Amino acid sequence: MDTEFRPPGAPSDAVVLTFTVPPEYAGLRLDRFLQQRMPRLTRTRAQVIVRACAYRADGSRRKPSEIMRAHDIVYLVRDRFSEPITPLHFGTVYEDEAMLVVDKPAGLPMHPTATYHKHTLSYLLRQQYVGAEFVPQIAHRLDRETSGLVLCGKTAAAERKLKRAFEQHKIRKTYIAIVRGRMPDDDGEIALPLAPVKEGLHVLMEVRDDGLTAVTRFRVLARTETHTLLALSPSTGRQHQLRVHLSSLGYAIVGDKLYGPEREAPFLEYIETGLTPELELRLGMARQALHAYALGFEHPASGLECDLRAPFPDDMAALWQSSGGECDVLAKCGM
Repeated sequence: MDTEFRPPGAPSDAVVLTFTVPPEYAGLRLDRFLQQRMPRLTRTRAQVIVRACAYRADGSRRKPSEIMRAHDIVYLVRDRFSEPITPLHFGTVYEDEAMLVVDKPAGLPMHPTATYHKHTLSYLLRQQYVGAEFVPQIAHRLDRETSGLVLCGKTAAAERKLKRAFEQHKIRKTYIAIVRGRMPDDDGEIALPLAPVKEGLHVLMEVRDDGLTAVTRFRVLARTETHTLLALSPSTGRQHQLRVHLSSLGYAIVGDKLYGPEREAPFLEYIETGLTPELELRLGMARQALHAYALGFEHPASGLECDLRAPFPDDMAALWQSSGGECDVLAKCGM
């Protein structure tokens, strides 16, 4: 969060981020603490950030190796930067006193990172519910490029119940994906354990015997000559699970910058150049063609059964039609 703190010599328009150390993080090095607070931040990058802009309240500089104490306040003072452009809106699928169900657009990150601060769903929620007794809290996660349903608790009790339901795999999730190629089987189960890669880009996951159990059910909704439209139901929630599972079978999600035919090369190119027309042409789509379509769960307050859906996004519908698919395919499949 921004604060009035300014160390000596800092520009008046500098961005100041404040991190208070929770008791459970006491004893961590500062660089490790920042890794916990900023998902996907490498340790090397965390150390660079600390050396460049980490301060104490008295204006003195901090070091990456400094050991954190409970309730310490870490200030990161950065020159004001322009965040990458993202959608700055979200749809509301359902709302009552206990929960909010959001239709998140593709490209909008869930939480702040080293790159995104205000261009996030959590920040937009704080802005929309400013002055509210309890700002809706996100109960799970979606990748930045994945569109669709996000559950938020509007009370502390509802937030706890929704998060617990996800942890206990009591939420029925259905995703829609468009993959490269024609999958031969009409339905099936992918049960392949997943683990972080031992070498290479640290965000990548891979199928590995010593990984954690990961299970995905799939059903083919339709096929064209070049693509397959799938309904996916993960019974576990591993990082990048659907993307890795489909890629491991040879049917990568269209637009996937990490697990497509070129592996992580498009991701690294995207970091350097942004989305050029040539890169988008190679990928087949500006973002990964994955949409969190439906959620089934017990209402956190009433206990009644909820079954909610987010409309098929326009960009995925356009991709499907351009490959020769029918525009009303979901309706015809009873989705």
